[in-house]
Amino acid sequence: MEYEEIRSKVVGILATIAPEISPAALAPDKSLRDQLDMDSVDVLNFVAGLTKTFGIEIPENDFRHVFTIDHCVAYIAARTKK
Repeated sequence: MEYEEIRSKVVGILATIAPEISPAALAPDKSLRDQLDMDSVDVLNFVAGLTKTFGIEIPENDFRHVFTIDHCVAYIAARTKK
């Protein structure tokens, strides 16, 4: 899966959590939690969305790897390589 395809799906998941977001305004290297004012429930919903969309399990110890768009895409790309 390519960067843009993964990014698009990640932003789609974020849009279900924070429908007011402007995808173009999201900085790929800034904390999603800070940009979107996500609380712990939002984070869990985001991780659940990633798990469902990409078919991967994300252990709690790896949550730190999905807090920016760039980190999230890299993490998913590495976990979904065939």
